[in-house]
Amino acid sequence: MAKVKYDGVVEAAHFKLDGQLDWVRVYERRGAIFTDRIVLGRDAFARQLKAGKRYMVGERILNLGGKFNVTQPVRLFNPDGKQVIVVGDIQATKDELTGVPIL
Repeated sequence: MAKVKYDGVVEAAHFKLDGQLDWVRVYERRGAIFTDRIVLGRDAFARQLKAGKRYMVGERILNLGGKFNVTQPVRLFNPDGKQVIVVGDIQATKDELTGVPIL
């Protein structure tokens, strides 16, 4: 079996009216299994990214519990000392989660 190379999967996100990320809905890896859906606030999610946790954008495959279709990595970007959460290699000035369903 192939080793999973990420610590979590971002399934959906919610943004505030000013465009800043409010929270994300994720599945976290705990050893060999993944949790049910967990909602993480922006600060908690940013702390995990800063600590080196690797998250991917994706969705759970129906009826295959711990299997996901993943696309791009989520990363913390620091332009001008401001923490911004982005997907892939884009360089943005505000949180940008392209490809993540918005709730």
